[in-house]
This record gives sequence, C-alpha cells and structure tokens, in this order.
Amino acid sequence: MTTPSAVPAAVVVGVGACLPARRVANEELSGRLGRSAAWMFQRSGIRFRHVVEPGTGVGDLAAAAGRRALERAGAGEVSAVVVATSSPDRPCPGTAPDVASRLGLTGAAALDVQAVCAGFVYGLGVGQGLIAAGTATGVLVIGADALSLSVAPDDPTGMLFGDGAGAVVLRAGHRAEPGALGPCVLGSDGGGRDLITVRGGGCEERSRTGSAPGVRGAGPESDPYLRLEGREVFRRALEHMGSASLAALDAVGWKAADVDRIVAHQANARILAMLAERLGVAPERALSNIEQVGNTSAASIPVLLDHAAGSGDLEPGHRVLLTAFGGGLAWGATTLVWPHLPAHPPTLEETVCTTPW
Repeated sequence: MTTPSAVPAAVVVGVGACLPARRVANEELSGRLGRSAAWMFQRSGIRFRHVVEPGTGVGDLAAAAGRRALERAGAGEVSAVVVATSSPDRPCPGTAPDVASRLGLTGAAALDVQAVCAGFVYGLGVGQGLIAAGTATGVLVIGADALSLSVAPDDPTGMLFGDGAGAVVLRAGHRAEPGALGPCVLGSDGGGRDLITVRGGGCEERSRTGSAPGVRGAGPESDPYLRLEGREVFRRALEHMGSASLAALDAVGWKAADVDRIVAHQANARILAMLAERLGVAPERALSNIEQVGNTSAASIPVLLDHAAGSGDLEPGHRVLLTAFGGGLAWGATTLVWPHLPAHPPTLEETVCTTPW
C-alpha cells in the first residue's frame, strides 16, 4: 500500500505572466459607462486595466506567460499543460493543445479547465492530481482570460475586467520542501450559476429556442455578454473564500496567524480587505495589484504571484495562502511555502508583452 508520504507532491519551480500592452484608465471608460473615474475606484479599487488589441487571443497571452514560466523554471520535463480559462479562443477545440504546441510541447497531455475566476486554483488541483497519479512529472498550469471582450459595451461591470495570463510550472517533489502545494480545497454550488453567467451561445440556448447555427429566425436574439449580480456575488465570495481558506489552513496545520501572505483572486479591493479581516490576517499581508490590472479572472492569482515575486513582496520561506471564487459557483484554496526562484524584473511594466506572439 502506498503511504501518503510516498505520493509525490506538486512543487512550484517557475512563475511567469503576460499583460497586453494597451492600458486603459478609468477616465477612458467614464463617458461610455456613465460613471466617474473616482466612482469606479471607490467601488472597485481599480484605476487601470490592460486589454487585448484586435487580433490578440487568449492563446497568445497564455503562450507568452507559459514561455516565461518555463524559462524561469529551467530544465525539467513538462508532460502536461492545463489552461484555466472561461474565454477560450474557440468553443472547440480547447485552448491548451494549441498553447502546448506553440511552446514546443507537442505530444504533452493538454486540457482546459473552466471554473471562471476560480479556474487557476482548480488548475493547480488538476496538476497536483496528475503528478500524484504518476501521469506527469511536470505540469505547466496557466490562468488566462480576456473578459474585456465578454462585457456589454455600456455595462458598468466592464470597469472591473482586465485581460492577462499567468503561469506556474509544477514538478514532482516532496511534501516537506519549499514550493510544495498543500491539499487543494475545492467546492461548487451550481444553484448560483445565474449570478455570474454568459447565457448565450451554448447548447442550452440552442435547444430551448431552436436557434441552431444556420437556422434563421428560429428564436430570440441571444445574450452573448457576461452578466454579474454584484451584491450577491460579493456576499458569497466572502463566505466561500473564507471557509475554503480555513479548510486549506487546517489541512496543513496552520493557523491564520501563521500566514505571511494571502494571494486571493483580485475581484474587488473591498472583498480583499474584508476577507483578510474575516480570517484574522493583518491587512498588509494581503497582497494586491488590482488597482493597476483590474480583475483578470483566472489569471489574477498567477499574475499577482509573478508581480509579488519580482518586487520582493513574496520572499522564500513565506507561508502563502491562495484562494479564489468565481462563476459556477466555484471556489478553492491551497497553501505553500514560497520557494527560492530565479530573480526576474520587479516592475509591473516588465510583465507587458510587446513582442510578437
């Protein structure tokens, strides 16, 4: 019988990120959304976000972030690629096989994970499972989204979303070594699926309205845009990120006071502050870059990890809690002791991808 200690752990050995070059300030959105720049910042904590230019897809961002993570991880076999996204380049096939091919990983297992803003933590759980099962000795996990393309032009919700991608490389290792992920605590509640949703474009709509591709006038016009019930999402995000975080801490025998850094999904600055308060963690230990990049959905945690590692806000030996909440509803949390990783440029500007894809 295999004992738990003999099962290989998933260890973080590289991190990278990519933000599109176009940077949009609140002032640029003000006229279209009918809200002042100051109001947007007060409600969300966001001043800027990066958005894709025409012709740039999620696969482009994902490949760029993955390439940076692989370069920083150095040598080592990567035999699986997991891309967490709710804005794939195509409904079919998945984005991951294309990203793997572009990174020279043709033949690797590759799959998409769809858990919206919780997708990266779910992706870590998938990568952890592949390593524990012996299916892969190295896994590239990428969170990538371009939700700026999914929001109605006049919807104030659009102030929240920026685009980007972040990635980590996992390798098989030992549970006690720095970088080893603790158990991934994951959960969902499909009863809340309408709180964060894009209703149009799926087979549910086509089946109910008869609006299959190529059939003219068979049903009402679909709603292709992301819809968000902000007040209820706020409440449930606090509830579920809080409970998942406590479960993840308990799984590794940590108390909230042991946490050096919280790296939470960057949904809203007020949620981040209230989550730290609810967990009993000093507010300065909750890392954030939402003011500069907005809510990048599945990319938000790995982009923040990249920024914090570069700036020195994350240091080797820090006990780190990762937690996220998103559509589904879905949520998750995990822990790790931050490892020593190769140094990389500390500024947010260095994350911007200006070279050809």
